[in-house]
Amino acid sequence: MNREAVIYAMSPRQGGNSDAAARAFAEGVRAAGGEARIMALRGADLMPCRGCYGCRADLGGRCVLPDAAAVAELYRPLLEARLLAFAAPIYFYHLPAQAKAFIDRSQPWHLRREAGDPVLAALPPRRAVPLLVSGRARGERLFEGSLLTLKYFLLSFNVRLAGAVELRGYDDSHDLEADQEALERTRGAGAQAWREAVRDGTA
Repeated sequence: MNREAVIYAMSPRQGGNSDAAARAFAEGVRAAGGEARIMALRGADLMPCRGCYGCRADLGGRCVLPDAAAVAELYRPLLEARLLAFAAPIYFYHLPAQAKAFIDRSQPWHLRREAGDPVLAALPPRRAVPLLVSGRARGERLFEGSLLTLKYFLLSFNVRLAGAVELRGYDDSHDLEADQEALERTRGAGAQAWREAVRDGTA
């Protein structure tokens, strides 16, 4: 385990509201004494999982897609970081397409975990904080699909979801930057998450 928090920025748009949430969360981690790094998915040319099961042990146990090595690098923080966060806008009640493609590429790790892979089995329990931003101000189930997907995606890495930072009604690209109260709440979530990781001995 390295001593840092990694925040995945999952928006296809640079400089928008979920990027502002990622920056605020990172500031909170740093204020609490931790190290924080933001990793943007938008620069990755991810291929979708095609469900071929080439990553199944009896079929070779490795992803056969040509970008497999690059995807493994994107996944490295899930194996090494002390604290994780996922900053994403909500598109049609779910994560953006590239973010979902990234999650779908976890199939090799899922199969290894199911088979009792010792590296995955030895990962310490850690937390991930969802930072979810919606343009809609109303809708009681706006974040439900994203939270379920993140919850079960992260099980393979012995990561559980902490309480989500739910940010509603931020539609124009700089709306969140103008809301200092919401930014401070997000910074506070970063600081609290890092302090909890220190308290639990995972940081």
